[in-house]
Order: sequence, then structure tokens, then C-alpha cells
Amino acid sequence: MTYSLAIIGGGPAGAAAAVYAARKRLHSIFITKDWLGQSYVSEGIENWIGTPKISGLDLSKSLETHAKEYAKGIIDFKEGELAARIEKSGDVFKITSTKGSYEARAILITSGSSRRKLDIPGAAEYENKGIIYCATCDGPLYADQDVAVIGGGNAGFESAAQLMAYCKSVTLLSRSEYKADPGTVEAVSKNPKVKLVQFAAPKEIKGDTFVRSLVYTDTKTKKDIELPVTGIFVEIGSFPNTDFVKGLVDLDQYNRIKVDAHNQRATIIGGGHGIWAAGDVTDGLFHQNNIAAGDAVKAVEDIYLWLHAK
Repeated sequence: MTYSLAIIGGGPAGAAAAVYAARKRLHSIFITKDWLGQSYVSEGIENWIGTPKISGLDLSKSLETHAKEYAKGIIDFKEGELAARIEKSGDVFKITSTKGSYEARAILITSGSSRRKLDIPGAAEYENKGIIYCATCDGPLYADQDVAVIGGGNAGFESAAQLMAYCKSVTLLSRSEYKADPGTVEAVSKNPKVKLVQFAAPKEIKGDTFVRSLVYTDTKTKKDIELPVTGIFVEIGSFPNTDFVKGLVDLDQYNRIKVDAHNQRATIIGGGHGIWAAGDVTDGLFHQNNIAAGDAVKAVEDIYLWLHAK
């Protein structure tokens, strides 16, 4: 059997793609490990449009329910699977997963990215109990509290800028000199709520039920410093889940899929069309749940036109 479309990856982008593919009666296969996405650990997401506040887990369940609402007889869901390889063969693509192989005329990749986790004592224990990986999602939950941001790149400074609006104080720790744009560093540093610390290596997270402090080492003086905080926002990068398309489509220096922002089309190495991508897996300028869903809708609209023009 050859499907019209293969959607690879869950989360907001994958769910949005499934809804639109089902409504347009595109016979599709949907391959995903799960429906969770990066935000499932968030206790309260307050920027998902149309819902004032929802937990990450409830959002995931809602996305799954909506995706399956119109799917009967149209979309075949292959859950608990991961795409391992995609190959182009004539006018179709062959998808090899961890459990089988499938063929489709078009591919939409919504496999997202995985955040780099903080790897120090206490980090795993206090994840979602003060260790946070999304300031946009969870910043308001830490209103009037002392927090820390780990990461000296643009993402770290952007998180600090968001947190300034809510938090009592924000301490940004960078292992080295700042890698963020100088203008961003200057703008954030002017806020009296913010303290910037360079050459600070996180060493340990302490707490009881929730985070109570962060211990870091001043790498120049070799001294350990304990910082009382109730929230630690980690921005040390992420890596896109694109191993299965390396050598097939153009990737940027971070291994994100390069897409045309007008229609989300990827460029197939060697020529041809038929692959789109949406969400955190792409080289898009901004990565958020709402943006991922919108990108996926845009992609399916273009895929529909492309398939019916052939």
C-alpha cells in the first residue's frame, strides 16, 4: 500500500498535521513514539491559544484526541515507533521504522527536537520540581520568586528577558563569555532585577520537595557558591531529531531541516520534491507550540495542492 502522506512525529505539529490531513481526506500514515512533545513536563502552559491554562500532559492528551477525531479510515496511526530511515525511490518514499516499512508519496517531518539536559547531581530529581526547560511555558508560575537561568547564548538571555517581567530576581549563569548578541546582552543587563555571572559551572541542585538552591563553581577562583533560588531555567541548547533524514534533505549547521518559510518545503539532495517539515525540527527562527502547529497546517495545505496537481 502506498499512502498519500506520511506524518513522522507527534507533538503539536504532528497533531495539527493529522487533523488537517484527515479533514482533507489524505490517506496517511502517522508514525510517532508518543504524543508528548517537549512541553509535557510543564505543570501549566498559559500561551496555548484558546486555553488560558493547561498542563503539558493534558495538552498532549487533547492533541491526541483531536488528531484521532476524524481519522477513522483515513489515517493509520503507528504509535510506539520511530522512523529510522527514509529513502526516495522513484515517485515514492520508503519509510523504515523500528517496527516496519511503509511507502508514501509525500512526507511531513514533525519529529521535533530534544533539549540538552542539565547533567549534575539533583537535576534529574528536581526536573519539573524547579528545574524548567521552557521559560515561555512556565515563567509566570515563578512570579515574585528568585530564579536562575543557565545558558549564555541567545536562548538564555531571551529567557531571562521574559522572566524579568514576573520574577523577583533573575541570575543568569554562563560557563564562558556570553555567546548571545551584544545588543541582547546589553538590554538584559540594564534591568536591575538581573545579575549576570560568567565562568560559572553548575555543580549541584539542592532542595526538599522542590528546588531550594543551585551550587555553581566559579571556574576562575575555583570557589563554590550556593545561590538560593526556587526555579532554574535551563537553556543549554537542543538537538533536532533528524538522524533518519541525513543525506536526504538539506540541513543547516545544527542539523535542522532547511525549509521554505512560505510553504515549509524541504530541499531534497539531488533534486525533486515531496518532503516538508514543521516545528522544532526546522531552521525556523522561532520554536513554540503554536508556531509548530501553524507551520504544520501550512505544510499540509501545500501538500494537498501538490498531490492534486500531480
